Amino acid sequence: MNETVFDKKKVVKYLVWTFALAYAIQAGVWLLYRRGHIISGQLVMACMMFVPTLGVFFAGQSLKGMGWRPGIKKNIRPFLAAWLAPAVLTVAGALLYFLVFPGHFDMSGSYIALTTGSEALEQMRGQGVSYGLYVVISAVCAVTYAPLINCITGLGEEIGWRGFLYPQLKARFGYRKGAVLGGIIWGAWHWPLIYLIDYEYGAAAGNNAGYFGFPVTGMLLFCVFTVSAGIICDRLYEKSGSIWFPSVFHGAINAAAALPLAVCMTDTGSARLLGPAPNGLIAGLPLIIIAAVFFIRKNEEGRVAQSM
Repeated sequence: MNETVFDKKKVVKYLVWTFALAYAIQAGVWLLYRRGHIISGQLVMACMMFVPTLGVFFAGQSLKGMGWRPGIKKNIRPFLAAWLAPAVLTVAGALLYFLVFPGHFDMSGSYIALTTGSEALEQMRGQGVSYGLYVVISAVCAVTYAPLINCITGLGEEIGWRGFLYPQLKARFGYRKGAVLGGIIWGAWHWPLIYLIDYEYGAAAGNNAGYFGFPVTGMLLFCVFTVSAGIICDRLYEKSGSIWFPSVFHGAINAAAALPLAVCMTDTGSARLLGPAPNGLIAGLPLIIIAAVFFIRKNEEGRVAQSM
């Protein structure tokens, strides 16, 4: 990665294009959801992940120097961390949540029935696949090939966030403010979905009961998640020098995040703000703690470098 020089004009262009396009797309997703076209809406949301890359192009920024060679052999530990840590952190967080709310653990498949339709469960059972087996298969997928597949859409975001915006913000505001501000911006990029379709904490996540302080609490809490995940992604990017590493982490956490919801009862109300997915306050503690450790270490490294 090259040394970044802050370019205010490019940053403003990037933010304007990235937010304008994403917010327009999210309005379209809302219309699809209103008309009952849930699968189509989810596909459009997946396509939206490439908007940050378009924002980089519209800002006039080259993709050169973002680290296109994976260099896995010399970065085995960061690679394994990017691939496996999301599943480990997600499971650890889910266990914490179910220790607090044991009654919320549910293997009936209510989440799948609510979010994708009861037909999916009926077809699965008709093929002789029990719900328990489905959960096991999903977990295996989340730690095998899913991170590789999901890293393609993850790359669409990482080129914009970690490849362009984070280095710019850190060059302008320093690491601490830049990393936190970058995470807040990343979270705010999702806000219309949280408001319009109850994304992450409401109906779109199997919680028709709603939650306290909707939608503000969901918006703010999601920023806690994106700040934490952003710090980890940024650390992987700096350590590996390759944009592929945060993309793998991004894809892996997207793959693992839905697993706890699949074994949790629906309509948990405000408890959804606490978990069981890693964007909840209790279930997100492992992710937040790791991010805090990286954040503190980076500050210490910066102080040591300045004193030399």
